Amino acid sequence: MKFTFVYAGWEGSANDCRVLSAALEDPQQNFPRPPPGKYYVVDSGYAALPGFLTPFKGKRYHLNDYRGRGRQARTTREMFNHKHSSLRNVIERAFGALKKRFFILQHIPSFPIPKQALIVIACCALHNYIRDQDRIDRNFSVYGDPDYAYISTEEEVVDGVSDVQASEMNVLRKSIANKMAMDCNMPQIP
Repeated sequence: MKFTFVYAGWEGSANDCRVLSAALEDPQQNFPRPPPGKYYVVDSGYAALPGFLTPFKGKRYHLNDYRGRGRQARTTREMFNHKHSSLRNVIERAFGALKKRFFILQHIPSFPIPKQALIVIACCALHNYIRDQDRIDRNFSVYGDPDYAYISTEEEVVDGVSDVQASEMNVLRKSIANKMAMDCNMPQIP
């Protein structure tokens, strides 16, 4: 539950995909693309851009969908979505702890955007310091619990991504899912 990178303005809000689109289209934002072989784990509201790994649409996704007897992933796509959801859950719990600790992040005053970004970065640095120094902190106890399931309210959106870009990420997602399937002796996606 430590932050290694944060881009102020799209840390888990319902408008993530719109903020991301605006940042990518504005050359002054200088939005960082992930380095080769690294990916942002994003929800289905994001466009299928290179470097942004989305879940399979139309398949079970949320952790609660997999809880209980007989509710394990039945297909390779569901298994990928379950692992993807688990990763997103860790991210959302970390931001939940951050927002709970620093009230200013819930109600950022109308400072200029560069100052808002510095506030978020400072809060993340303090969060990491507290995490290193106080392992039994109340916020980490609540939000660090893997059974605490964050439930996303983002909606899927239709994006303006080219077929080539979408195809690149679909091939990667299928490749990762098929590797998981081989490891678990499940049928691969053709």
